[in-house]
Amino acid sequence: MNYSIDKMLNIIPSKYQIVYIASQRAVAMEETKHYQMKENEYKSRKNLDRALEEIQNNLIHIKEEN
Repeated sequence: MNYSIDKMLNIIPSKYQIVYIASQRAVAMEETKHYQMKENEYKSRKNLDRALEEIQNNLIHIKEEN
């Protein structure tokens, strides 16, 4: 899977946040088996790659806290 870091940076402003959020999402997927897309819509089988797909498809957002 080719990931566009530029596209993801439009959604999440820091590459470090992208890594952190993707890793947290992958753990959550493993624990809950809850996915944002249907199983057959993912191009990858690994949860970390699936988390990056969700970010790239604008399915994961971050909330800015004051």
